[in-house]
Amino acid sequence: MTSKYILTGAVYALLAVALGAFGAHALEDKLSSSMLETYEVGVRYQMYHALGLILLGALADRALRMRAIIWSARLLHAGILIFSGSLYVLTLTGYTKLGMVTPIGGVAFISGWVMLIVAFTRSK
Repeated sequence: MTSKYILTGAVYALLAVALGAFGAHALEDKLSSSMLETYEVGVRYQMYHALGLILLGALADRALRMRAIIWSARLLHAGILIFSGSLYVLTLTGYTKLGMVTPIGGVAFISGWVMLIVAFTRSK
């Protein structure tokens, strides 16, 4: 299972690099500076949390609570799809109503990191 997290994180990291390059080269002249900055936030947060998934895979065997690791991975995965995905759709299509779900992705990110803390905290 831990290799699954590493693989998923690596795929998300690969896509973040590709999407970042796409933004820098193909979108620079097509998007306003504000929209390009929003796109870059999506790419940056995707990369951060892709690395988080890789970290989960590397550390999972040392966790005190495996279920918390599983939930952490699920939440980081959901956060990438919802947070970064909604920013990509917003910037590439101009569909602003999807921007209302972006904070849900942010909450998923925060919750994923909380679950990582829980995974390594001893119960008393």
